[in-house]
Amino acid sequence: MRIVILTTDIREPFKLYDRPVPEFHSAVAALLQGFALIPEVEVHVVSCVRQPVQSPAKLAPNIFYHSLVVPKIGWMNTLFQGCIRATRKKIRELAPDLVHGQGTERDCALAAVFSGFPNVITLHGNMRAVARVNRVPPFSYNWLAARLEGLVLPRTDGIVCITRHTLNLVKPWARRTWIVPNAVDASFFDVQSAPDPAAPPHGLCVGTIVRHKNQNDFIRALDPLAKAVKFKMLFASEPSRDRYGAEFYRLVRERPWCEPIGYLDREQLKARLAAASFLALPSREENCPMVVLEAMAAGVPVLAANVGGVPDLIQHELNGLLCDPAQPETFRAGVARLLEDRSLAVRLATAAKAQARERFYPLVIANKHLEIYREIVAKF
Repeated sequence: MRIVILTTDIREPFKLYDRPVPEFHSAVAALLQGFALIPEVEVHVVSCVRQPVQSPAKLAPNIFYHSLVVPKIGWMNTLFQGCIRATRKKIRELAPDLVHGQGTERDCALAAVFSGFPNVITLHGNMRAVARVNRVPPFSYNWLAARLEGLVLPRTDGIVCITRHTLNLVKPWARRTWIVPNAVDASFFDVQSAPDPAAPPHGLCVGTIVRHKNQNDFIRALDPLAKAVKFKMLFASEPSRDRYGAEFYRLVRERPWCEPIGYLDREQLKARLAAASFLALPSREENCPMVVLEAMAAGVPVLAANVGGVPDLIQHELNGLLCDPAQPETFRAGVARLLEDRSLAVRLATAAKAQARERFYPLVIANKHLEIYREIVAKF
């Protein structure tokens, strides 16, 4: 079977054109790890870029890579028309059995549904839900992405829903749906969680500094605890320059127990997880947050908001703790439990790691996708 996967090469949005190899969203990279272990599948990964980049022809013996240079005018300003045309031309050359578009945030889902071939798309972020929670202004990037998502959902042959949350959101639009969670990079299972017993415990919060990630309410909720217990909260994110981000930086400057540590690549994230006492995710909207899966695989206790697709991953007091973002005091209570009850933290982390290996390992998820592809192809 020959598959085309349309995905974003991270070198493009981050303008890292001098790097010699493509980089993908962690869920896509982990899925490709799984496909590399299924030699009967031929995978062609296609990404659009604004400038020429060096790229290997193959990422694995059965995985090929194609970067397509699309001028600036062919991107969001023209609703990705240049990307759609360039991708469609390449797909016709490759003549695959099926096209899989990864995410509705950019061009990939649009290019998949207009490819002229059987196709499925995966929703990594529910852009309409994100736009609603963040109250994005008309004609902003996320506002347009939400409307493009509404355009592609009824046109694809099937939607891979990474949680039940997504399934419930897309049911009115979808021809076929499946629930398949994201895969986790296999190297996260090799992380040995070992916080320094001589240092104050610290939690890790990973996510873009935006309203729906809810870092600011989380910080304020922990103020009473920080007066009673010695600990630190590390916040990993790209810099933020909007009003919400300005408030975040003011809050952390005023609190010595808070520390922004910037963006983490995968190797840095693994090192930070190994040293962390817990991971916190206080969001108001989430689908299948990769950092939760990665923390589970690494054996790090997780405290997460009971929203969106998170309950598909975390079962309260079985493999993690859930809190309510509408009741900030639940953040404080959850952090206090993980800091004060080490046996609870170890039990939750051990259960989470075992479940992650069973549910999210790359080969497991790749095989589930292969079943979906065969189902779609059989109908054409």
